[in-house]
Amino acid sequence: MNFRRIPLISALLFACLLAAPAHAQRVSTADRLAALEQQLSAMRSGNLDLLNQIGELKSEVQAQRAQIEELQQKLEQQAQSGRSQYLDLDSRLERLESGAAAAPASAAPAATAPATAPAAAAVPASTARPATTPSVPTPPATIYQDTPPRVYGDAATLGTGVDERNAYNAAFETLKAGRYADAARQFQAFLDRHPAGTYAPNAMYWLGESYYVTQNYALAQEQFQGLLDRYPTHDKAAGALLKVGLCQQGLRQLDAAEASYNQVLGRYPGTEAARVADDRLRAIQLLKVR
Repeated sequence: MNFRRIPLISALLFACLLAAPAHAQRVSTADRLAALEQQLSAMRSGNLDLLNQIGELKSEVQAQRAQIEELQQKLEQQAQSGRSQYLDLDSRLERLESGAAAAPASAAPAATAPATAPAAAAVPASTARPATTPSVPTPPATIYQDTPPRVYGDAATLGTGVDERNAYNAAFETLKAGRYADAARQFQAFLDRHPAGTYAPNAMYWLGESYYVTQNYALAQEQFQGLLDRYPTHDKAAGALLKVGLCQQGLRQLDAAEASYNQVLGRYPGTEAARVADDRLRAIQLLKVR
């Protein structure tokens, strides 16, 4: 065996061992570069997806803005329609309060003629409850019309109470003149003197009206409800029940007002009071929708 070749062989083996890690290092670097390129490609694809999603979101936002503008326009139209309905409702209510549904003046007897001033002066003012003056200005005088009370049985009963009739007429003339506080005092004094008189139901109604027109809703409701409790079949019962609802609405008791209006529709269908009650119910529903 040639021992001279042994060092040469060893040197060659050592060189091969040194060259192997370098080759492996080059292979590992290439793999890492390939992996980085794949990651960059994935990032580019993710960015494109993100940009597409952003574009879709922008489109959805624009569509929602268009829907919001459309809804706002519809709300404005509904508000305008509600205002128109309120104006129509107020005009109809004013016709009802001014006696548009009352009997023709030619059918009224002479009992509705104006009474003399001394009859009103004979009523003691200390027994009357004055109407509280509201913070709003007193509305202009309304043209009121009244129908004589109906007496079932002996119609001559109307002629037996001259003092009662004169006191009632004096109070009603004061109401027609727009002096609501004075009218309230006179009607209250009348009821104190004639609590069971022929004109007592009418006086209770117009006393409530004197309070209502000056926005004393609680006092007005007390009179209208008292009329309903004592005279449920009276000619003015329908108007009194309607006025109970109006007073409750004025006091912001909307649920109670709805119940009263529904009672008007159920008890007195086809009347002017029922038509006004139906309009008021629709108005309350519009308020609740808002």
